[in-house]
Amino acid sequence: MTGTLTLVATPIGNLGDVPPRAAAALAGAAIVCCEDTRRTGRLLEHLGVPKATYLVVNEHTEHGAAAEVVEALQRGEDVALVTDAGTPGISDPGGRIVRAALDAGCAVTMVPGPSAAVMAIVLSGLDAARFVFEGFLPRSGEARDERIADVAREPRTTVVYEAPHRLERTLADLAAACGPERRVAVARELTKLHEEVRRSTLAEAAAHARAVEPRGEYVLVVEGAPAAAPAGDDELRAALRSVLGAGASVRDAAADVAVRFGVPRNRAYDLALDVAAGR
Repeated sequence: MTGTLTLVATPIGNLGDVPPRAAAALAGAAIVCCEDTRRTGRLLEHLGVPKATYLVVNEHTEHGAAAEVVEALQRGEDVALVTDAGTPGISDPGGRIVRAALDAGCAVTMVPGPSAAVMAIVLSGLDAARFVFEGFLPRSGEARDERIADVAREPRTTVVYEAPHRLERTLADLAAACGPERRVAVARELTKLHEEVRRSTLAEAAAHARAVEPRGEYVLVVEGAPAAAPAGDDELRAALRSVLGAGASVRDAAADVAVRFGVPRNRAYDLALDVAAGR
């Protein structure tokens, strides 16, 4: 039998949010994988867990550490994995370790707990039934432009992480792409002493970020794009003329336009007949 890899969610600011099972999972692990041994050491001390054997797992070491974790699991040792704050694997290391353990046939479980993304969307007042998690946006270039354009088009609520020194620029870029009136909730320092959630338009949020010195960790919850207005008959006729003019049959033109505009096929077909007849 192999050991078990246990991902352990840790507080995002308030040590009172440690899941009850976390101490037991950390105390029972032969190895504790973590981003920062000092930070995790303070957490274990707070929980009364004896000094652990650490393996540093961060964005630079995760790939190599995965092999060591699998070897330990195959020896029958239990391994716990934490990050500096929140749920491992969510904009934090952990995903490669999980994949390697699963590929090796090892057991993987989790002690659930704090997540800044989930907390922010629940507090935002925006639609939390369906949402998209973007994490940190690219810092520059075409990749950043494409991701922001994706957010602008996305009909579901979008959650974005951002550093304080990039907050103003990101809010301004989102306002330009999504429109200044798109709603946003800007959450900072969640669960900490200075926790704050500001709910406003993107334009107002960008203006506020310009007026103050942003501090702390930020989560942006952006309202989804409004539903597009249904296509009118004139718009459908114009599209049908173009398709028919390219040589398509009435039936094929109607099918193409119905799919493209999301309208019933019989409606598109009746309009295609009119266009083909010159009406």
